[in-house]
Amino acid sequence: MDDDQAPGSGPATIARNALHLVLGQVATTALAIVFSAAIGRSLGARDFGLYFLITSFANFAYVLVDWGQIFYVIREVARSPERGNGLLGTALSLRAAGAVLVSIPTGLVAWALKYDARTCWFSVAFIAVGLPFFLAQGYGMVFRGRDRMGLDAWVSVVNKAALLALALAALAVGAGLSGVVIAQALAGVLAVALAARFYRRVSPGALHFSKQIARELLVGGSALVTMMVAVSVQPYLDAILLSKLAPADAVGWFGAAKNIMGTLLAPALILGAAAFPRLSRAAADLNVFKGEVRAALRPMLWIGALGCVGTVLFADPVIEIVYGQRQFAPAGTILKVYGPGLFLLFVDVLFANALTALGRATALSLAKAGSVVLSTGLALILIPLFQKSAGNGGIGVVVAFVASEVVVFAGALFLLPRGSVGPAVVLDVGRALGSAAVTALLFRWMPPLPFYLGLPACVTSFALCSLAVGLVRRGDVQLLRAVLRPGKPPPQPYPLALKRNG
Repeated sequence: MDDDQAPGSGPATIARNALHLVLGQVATTALAIVFSAAIGRSLGARDFGLYFLITSFANFAYVLVDWGQIFYVIREVARSPERGNGLLGTALSLRAAGAVLVSIPTGLVAWALKYDARTCWFSVAFIAVGLPFFLAQGYGMVFRGRDRMGLDAWVSVVNKAALLALALAALAVGAGLSGVVIAQALAGVLAVALAARFYRRVSPGALHFSKQIARELLVGGSALVTMMVAVSVQPYLDAILLSKLAPADAVGWFGAAKNIMGTLLAPALILGAAAFPRLSRAAADLNVFKGEVRAALRPMLWIGALGCVGTVLFADPVIEIVYGQRQFAPAGTILKVYGPGLFLLFVDVLFANALTALGRATALSLAKAGSVVLSTGLALILIPLFQKSAGNGGIGVVVAFVASEVVVFAGALFLLPRGSVGPAVVLDVGRALGSAAVTALLFRWMPPLPFYLGLPACVTSFALCSLAVGLVRRGDVQLLRAVLRPGKPPPQPYPLALKRNG
């Protein structure tokens, strides 16, 4: 079915939407890595660090502007598609007004933190140039609510492709960071124009603003924004602390490593999003819900452990390939330290989705707030310590983050219904960590392999270990084969499957 046709329903629609999300994520991730590599190699560690800092400012500011719309609008459009024009028109108006309102305070905060004039002006400018794509993402909320996720994916891919092409052109003529910022604006304008054109296909009628809907969005979003702020404030604080306690080059190294970290975390976010509908439907019956949590956790453990050992083994060559060793070699060390924490982060992503499905996201945000306080306190100590001992303060940020994530894990375990994590899950954790340890030892005994041979060898070794210890089972292999075989529905992957209505 192409995107001009009416969406279907049932398993075919879910599968199509999942495919669009995965393909869109793969395409945008690949383009984002090339873009990051291009500006990192062209600008150098110092200006790349500035770019990382101002994007951290803008990302946090736009979380406040969004105010939970991204969840609220999708849910309301899914329930009442006829409300789409009013919801979207009002949401776009609030987004534009909110961007104006936060731009000056963002610059003032940068000034109050005693950043130089260039940083202050760039922090304001980056919010302004990010507005067009932020509006395009607003259209994406309606596309998702109407099960037209392919349209949302197309907008994101076109934006990333245009940004890459325009940024490369700007760098080629020597425009530097200013040229990259202008490229951001132009790519965003193209994205919002494309999104508006797509929207006219799926929703007749004109967009309109409503004061009543505006109040609804502000009140409804307030219940969701707490967790979003708690999650987003930590990268914002990390960027500020590192820029104040370490040299500019160290900020650039950490920014490079942080971009790779985001790519590594993407599978967890996709798996969490895929599990969320089932967890939501099962939330009414705690016995079924517990089974769904345990079933969804096993693939998360597998990929998390693989990501952990792969990051430790291949951090240096990845940084060399993407950014180059000459200016960004210390970023590899930061990435290696992050590797073990990746496993815990994968588990926490699933737990967060499960608790959101239960309506306990606000309670979890308290645990996240506690982890932010702990991470900030540790970073104040560890950044100067690692800067002095290793010449790389970014290591301190990652160590603080990994240590603080234990607070989120403990809080999630406390909030989940008793029995959600039983002896079988503990055994699967041991299997996953054991497979990762055996793979790491195997590579320690083997002669060094080039990256293009080492990476597939790592995946193969880990997969064989997983099969040997029972983390991957025969039913998992059959499910994968069925998913990859077009025209044949996959078998039910969960032991406590929900009965479909109708």
